[in-house]
Amino acid sequence: MATCYTPTEMLAKLVGFPTVSDQSNLDLIAFVESYLSDHGVASTRVYDDTKQKAALFATVGPNVDGGVVLSAHTDVVPVEGQDWISDPFDLRAADGRLYGRGSADMKGFAAATLAHVPHFLAANLKVPIHIALSYDEEVGCFGAPPMIARMLADGPRPAVVFVGEPTNMQVVTGHKGIIVLKTKISGHAVHSSQLDRGVSAISVAAKLISWMDSRTAENLAQADPECPFNPPYTTLHCGTIKGGNAHNITAGHCEFITDIRLLPNESGAEWVQRYRKFINDSVLPGMKAISENCDIQVTEAANVPGLKPEANGAAELMARQLTGDNATNVVVYATEGGQFQEQDLSTVVCGPGSIDQAHQPNEFIEAAELAKCSAMLDQLCAKLS
Repeated sequence: MATCYTPTEMLAKLVGFPTVSDQSNLDLIAFVESYLSDHGVASTRVYDDTKQKAALFATVGPNVDGGVVLSAHTDVVPVEGQDWISDPFDLRAADGRLYGRGSADMKGFAAATLAHVPHFLAANLKVPIHIALSYDEEVGCFGAPPMIARMLADGPRPAVVFVGEPTNMQVVTGHKGIIVLKTKISGHAVHSSQLDRGVSAISVAAKLISWMDSRTAENLAQADPECPFNPPYTTLHCGTIKGGNAHNITAGHCEFITDIRLLPNESGAEWVQRYRKFINDSVLPGMKAISENCDIQVTEAANVPGLKPEANGAAELMARQLTGDNATNVVVYATEGGQFQEQDLSTVVCGPGSIDQAHQPNEFIEAAELAKCSAMLDQLCAKLS
């Protein structure tokens, strides 16, 4: 007989798998695969190139176009260096809260969804409910695109998508995109007393970072006061930098990592093009005039599109009907929502828990939030039946 779980019991199972992004998630995927199979639901794995990680999707209900995707990522952020009062991979209940890594971000939504599979099966669904679990969201949203492509290729095609990131069950219709850039600079090292004969890679990095800071300041000055995002403009930010060998040698190398958090109506490709143009027109010529070996290499480490609010979007309409939330909600963090939307799938972000708990030591989700999500899934089941 197939095992049934409450949402809390399922959450304990999922939290028990330490699916930190630098580790395999296959044990969790195998558990979900087996659980679905026991209930007569077939699922499909979509592996990454290493075969050490996989996304998984499944369809419950009739094999017809339409229905709703319930989407979650399986990976979580590390716990090293954080002060946990209990084992982060052993769900702990206390004072109406459920503590554990990923409880809020975002295994709570996955747990509620999976726990409802028997309810979905017992209902007379007219259109399907699709379950989609990805990998590597936390390090660049790398797992969702191949999963989405496979889902659409295999069919049936869904109508709307709910990405269950923690929003306190509010309906989020827009979020910023993110581009992560790695800039590697090759300078020309000389004794610092002969500075005019060298090219300091660190000084070049300072020019590039200053250019980014100036663009952020320009965006602030030109920000639309009606923009719902906070901050209401695109930001360019350097997070890490390293370079040089000694105080008395012009740095022969330097590299830094930046992110661009862009408004969803802006083009990430255009921002990268502007950055490269500044490098090629205003920085590289002066470097190469001193040494042809000087160079600047820019690579994209991640590129995640924003989620654009949809006029009369089917996902928004359905989510508002199910939750009763009619407020305008947007967030500045990125999700996989924009990647679904890029494939012409109407998408919103809506899930249990608070983003304030994400990535924090002693991460938790309120039990009441899990109950609210379960109630929404009950209503979804009824609506689609």
